Amino acid sequence: MALISLSGGLTHTLLSCLQWEEVSGYDEAMNPIRTYQVCNVREANQNNWLRTKFIQRQDVQRVYVELKFTVRDCNSIPNIPGSCKETFNLFYYESDTDSASANSPFWMENPYIKVDTIAPDESFSKLESGRMNTKVRSFGPLSKNGFYLAFQDLGACMSLISVRAFYKKCSNTIAGFAIFPETLTGAEPTSLVIAPGTCIPNAVEVSVPLKLYCNGDGEWMVPVGACTCAAGYEPTMKDTQCQGKRVSKQGEGPCSPCPPNSRTTSGAATVCSCRNGYYRADTDPADSACTSVPSAPRSVISNVNETSLVLEWSEPRDTGGRDDLLYNVICKKCSVERRVCTRCDDNVEFVPRQLGLTERRIYISNLMAHTQYTFEIQAVNGISSKSPYSPHFASVNITTNQAAPSAVPTMHLQGSTGNSMTLSWTPPERPNGIILDYEIKYSEKVKQSVGWPFPPQLFWLAVKPSTWALHAPSQEGGGEVCPPGPMHKGRGSLLFLGIVRDGLMASAKLAWHVCHPCCVPPGNIPSSLTVTPGTKVYIDPFTYEDPNEAVREFAKEIDISCVKIEEVIGAGEFGEVCRGRLKLPGRREIFVAIKTLKVGYTERQRRDFLSEASIMGQFDHPNIIHLEGVVTKSRPVMIITEFMENCALDSFLRLNDGQFTVIQLVGMLRGIAAGMKYLSEMNYVHRDLAARNILVNSNLVCKVSDFGLSRFLEDDPADPTYTSSLGGKIPIRWTAPEAIAYRKFTSASDVWSYGIVMWEVMSYGERPYWDMSNQDVMEQDYRLPPPMDCPTALHQLMLDCWVRDRNLRPKFAQIVNTLDKLIRNAASLKVIASVQSGSVIQPHFQYSCPSPYWLDAIKMGRYKENFVNAGFASFDLVADLLRIGVTLAGHQKKILSSIQDMRLQMNQTLPVQV
Repeated sequence: MALISLSGGLTHTLLSCLQWEEVSGYDEAMNPIRTYQVCNVREANQNNWLRTKFIQRQDVQRVYVELKFTVRDCNSIPNIPGSCKETFNLFYYESDTDSASANSPFWMENPYIKVDTIAPDESFSKLESGRMNTKVRSFGPLSKNGFYLAFQDLGACMSLISVRAFYKKCSNTIAGFAIFPETLTGAEPTSLVIAPGTCIPNAVEVSVPLKLYCNGDGEWMVPVGACTCAAGYEPTMKDTQCQGKRVSKQGEGPCSPCPPNSRTTSGAATVCSCRNGYYRADTDPADSACTSVPSAPRSVISNVNETSLVLEWSEPRDTGGRDDLLYNVICKKCSVERRVCTRCDDNVEFVPRQLGLTERRIYISNLMAHTQYTFEIQAVNGISSKSPYSPHFASVNITTNQAAPSAVPTMHLQGSTGNSMTLSWTPPERPNGIILDYEIKYSEKVKQSVGWPFPPQLFWLAVKPSTWALHAPSQEGGGEVCPPGPMHKGRGSLLFLGIVRDGLMASAKLAWHVCHPCCVPPGNIPSSLTVTPGTKVYIDPFTYEDPNEAVREFAKEIDISCVKIEEVIGAGEFGEVCRGRLKLPGRREIFVAIKTLKVGYTERQRRDFLSEASIMGQFDHPNIIHLEGVVTKSRPVMIITEFMENCALDSFLRLNDGQFTVIQLVGMLRGIAAGMKYLSEMNYVHRDLAARNILVNSNLVCKVSDFGLSRFLEDDPADPTYTSSLGGKIPIRWTAPEAIAYRKFTSASDVWSYGIVMWEVMSYGERPYWDMSNQDVMEQDYRLPPPMDCPTALHQLMLDCWVRDRNLRPKFAQIVNTLDKLIRNAASLKVIASVQSGSVIQPHFQYSCPSPYWLDAIKMGRYKENFVNAGFASFDLVADLLRIGVTLAGHQKKILSSIQDMRLQMNQTLPVQV
């Protein structure tokens, strides 16, 4: 970043007998200085101006002004009227030529453009030396050849000591072996200016376009595209030059010997070929070591159990020098008579799988009884397919034992009478011999503690619910009973249970079994009696001893080769935010948003940066931003999420002010509430819910994002709160009172924030509480009035969210239901709230007018300063709007209507005249 001063000086122009004076004085170090002073506080209606000489713009779009000044405390000046002030105004005026004179431009706000009202941090009395204040302000965009600075005094006693005008730029730099020229910052503090780059001498492009972004602070951001040293050159001078020298690979560094198991016959070769018996995989870099195939697995152990088998083995003695070792298990069924082996049938099952095993254990089932098998355990790695001697394997021969038949797959109820029934079933799929007989077991089932969810009109049939299991013995032994599983409900099953509750035949063998789905035909089991699993609960990644473990558990690692950064779209707390593309194997390419971690980070910054991914990866909801994955094994470290075309909700609404219907706005609010309902059900508190943290896609779907302030909600139904540590930033305007005062964050405090988000949406991105200070927001029990054209039902829902007692605020589930009803009944959204509907004013405002922030709600904020200057302390003082300066009839009508609403609310009498 470079700060460059602009040429120009101060001059004063006399407007009246009471004006600025140029005098000599001393600074805080007692050095002599020249200042401009004014102190006409005993005279009313002061309007003293001071203007600089013409300042050339020099293609600058935004100018910064540093002011050093002192102001005297009005309370220290005796016997003065009430016109004394402790502020002054800063203006500027653009011009193509140095054409200003004593009378031109006119000494008033228009044609001058106001930058800001300047107030001191410290004022002084006559008993003290002047306390110097320093303020910096900026303005832009500028378009003409130059400008003047002007200072207006309206009745202060002050000295203007120093004025410095400067601009910011990004100095020329070299990044990625490319040169980027000096670049001026943009017209706004958030602007990003593109600087095209060119490769340094002896370098070539590896990705284009070459560009670097200059931000509003005069700092370079992440480059796009890069160059590298050409073949025959190596980097020097901290990667700012490419020096001529033979290298083994383009641009990667200095020359190096051939990697292990490779060789070259040339002194300047770019690739070293592998020795005989050694290979590189297709995905291996050309400068990696050559490797060989692994030897055979060792110490194979088999454990046969009827027609199933467990195989275990030890790692090969030689892995070939690679870490991508896998195992395949080949099954062959052998004929004893002919001594011929063939591949096993497809019905043989391998757990976890047959090919590509990473562990050295496998479970094999569904083998045939009394049969010989040979199993080959192969060891393979990434280059096994290239070697004619691979794979090496170890083998083991086994013979299966006798085995019982498999379960009876289906049982049907053919018919029934008052005390009997007829059943039928199909034979087992694997009898494993000749079936000798079938055995039916029946028993009464004890009442389940979870309750019985059958319809009330059928409940009497299940007073003593019973279960059935079918048993098929064979010559090889007892058959399998249907595996344990859930009881199934349905009219067919209930009828069956109701009839058999008094018993079956005398020969039935009593036992306790639970009916598996295989026992009842699918047409009779519409649903199952199961205990609903517990709601998924959010896990705070900071509870892990190693936070990296949380990242591995909840966030998918993405290879850097799948990610392509296209452009920088903003800056975050930890680095840049970019737009790019993600192409994962087997999936189509998609646009994504990419958060990058800035260079030079600490381990703590890396942990905090990736914690958001550990949080986001636990969520799966259409109104929660979706995490695609993270890049932690390459640089820069990245968090990759879905791309939201319309960016943040607050800026999107401001850009499209008045362009949406009420139903569309309520639809956006409904989506945000649905996402927050999902988070609250996971016991998750967001803590920073605001329109700036809601992202909008091209279909106007709103998604909750930015989980940097979120924390785990303790699982205590009596008082589920999170108490934060002291310190840290809290977004005051969006935060509930108990969270500000006691650091008590709950889903109820998120509901308060949601009410503020509702107000932001309905006001199209207006700043909550306008220009009230954070202190005023905290100290005044003030509720925001309804934005213009806001339906009464929506403003009432906002007020419900802002109830001081957090236990009385609605839950997010209730908010979703309320919004759904409003969407279904669109007529309820046509009743428009009055400007002050629902506002809460502290008692000391009972008989005086509140501060004129309500003018912002009716789009009349331009008149706030008029009301303040007119002494807006009671309604009587604002009766004559012409005197205040409201001259347009339409504006008068709108303001008077709003004042009448406030008067009715405060039970005051207001004589109004125009």
